[in-house]
Amino acid sequence: MSDQKIYYKYWPEGVPKEVEIPDKNLVDFLEDSAKEYPNNVVTYFMGFELTYSKLLDIVYRVAKKLTDIGLKKGDCVAIQFTNNPAFIAYYYGILKIGGVVTPISPLFKKLEIKRQLNDSDAKAYIGWEGFSGLVDPIIAETGVMHKFYSNLSPYLSNDPMAPPEFPTGGDPMIEDLVRETPPNPPKVEINKEDLAQLQYTGGTTGFPKGAMLTHGSIAANIFQAESWFVEKELGKEVLLAALPFYHIYMGFMMNMCIRNGWNLACVFNPREAHEIIEVIEATKVTVFPGVAAIYNNLNNYEGIENHDMSSIKYCLSSAGPLPDDVRKTFENLTGSKLREAYGLTEMSPAVTANPFEGKFKPGTIGMPFPNTDVKICDSNGKTLGIGEVGELVTRGPQMMKGYYKREEETKNTIKDGWLWTGDLAFMDEDGFFVIKDRLKNLIKYKGHSVYPTEVEDLLYYHEAIQECGVIGIIDDESKENIKAYVVLKEEYKDKGITEQDIVSWAKENMAFDKYPRFVEFIDEIPKTIVGKVLHRELKDLEALKK
Repeated sequence: MSDQKIYYKYWPEGVPKEVEIPDKNLVDFLEDSAKEYPNNVVTYFMGFELTYSKLLDIVYRVAKKLTDIGLKKGDCVAIQFTNNPAFIAYYYGILKIGGVVTPISPLFKKLEIKRQLNDSDAKAYIGWEGFSGLVDPIIAETGVMHKFYSNLSPYLSNDPMAPPEFPTGGDPMIEDLVRETPPNPPKVEINKEDLAQLQYTGGTTGFPKGAMLTHGSIAANIFQAESWFVEKELGKEVLLAALPFYHIYMGFMMNMCIRNGWNLACVFNPREAHEIIEVIEATKVTVFPGVAAIYNNLNNYEGIENHDMSSIKYCLSSAGPLPDDVRKTFENLTGSKLREAYGLTEMSPAVTANPFEGKFKPGTIGMPFPNTDVKICDSNGKTLGIGEVGELVTRGPQMMKGYYKREEETKNTIKDGWLWTGDLAFMDEDGFFVIKDRLKNLIKYKGHSVYPTEVEDLLYYHEAIQECGVIGIIDDESKENIKAYVVLKEEYKDKGITEQDIVSWAKENMAFDKYPRFVEFIDEIPKTIVGKVLHRELKDLEALKK
């Protein structure tokens, strides 16, 4: 057993160290499940249920329509939706013709949409009609030749392809065109090396780039990660879709759900805890992929103890640290197992997780999934030992091909078959990995390396803190110092707690080189749609004060 795989002594029972990865593409997953579970519900959306057989019928119609307008294998198509069955139907319809999907964030504004359409060389755009005010003004400045909108109304039924009861006027929606198209898709050979997605990410350098994810890389990652769910039941689980489909984390979970014949329970507005609770209770959710902010939001929801969330079995938290008090509270509320995991877009995305069975370690990202190697290296590529902080480096069949049209960035990220993540981490004495922070977020305080996420995790132990974000600032002596932006819990806002009180508490509870010397109360911590603290925006906020 090598030093880098000492976690094998705690390997979860029932999980193979190496999994067999069949030669399957993502469309095979849907077709296989539709054949095996034709009447199973594939999506629950606003109270309406769509079956696998009906979804496949729509996918075939979409594929035929895209072929009829001249799209072919290798063409890129952009889709922009919130979480609903339309996203899934167009995603698989594009893949069925051998096309490449590039999902666009529903939060994007005009310039961001234009940049992604141009950088991805998208030939077509399909999105919710509510985005037309952003898309129409810039579409002529892109290479997009075909633009389609959906009003989603057909999906507010159990049969989206049925003739509408109340036909609408104006330009036809894409569903009107698809409904008139026979479900006769083209016969296209799709192999594991073919691109499936151009998933845009800030990556290891910050500027958005399209990670080229193949059918093979995404499929491999699904087979790797699903082995973690030892007691899963094919065709019977219900997976909560509260995170956005366009994001790699939920997009990956969507594909895993489809492969296993499960039900995707879509949440219309995940920022509202009551909507998440309603979907959980209505569908008896069993698998809940999330982020710490969502679990924390539910923990603090007034009256949560009066709701039944006991159906939940498995929860994986990713995209940032999971404070242990958040984990404990949520597990006590639901009886579920909540574990922290780690991944990144470039790895399709899953890399490590804490086991559901056997030993797990709060505050760590666990151990690598099957068929995945992880090590910690210094800047020269030397493998470091136990407890030594360096860059987390990984490899496996789930690795991206590279960044689209960016050979130099690809070479800087993938070296000798290993992907350099840009995350600072170490391996502990049991072989579990601990993320310290992003390289670019590292604070140097009087020669000490300070990791913002570690300080944030410690601040969560203060009973009055709802959310926080820590950054490095330049103080009055022109030296780097530590500042925490803090959101107080509602019930503490009128109790006279001051910013200096938080500094004093931190000084008493943290090492000299960690505690924030500056604290500022704000109303909301800027976060990504999946709950990651946007340290860059906090730095921008600080810069405005200068």
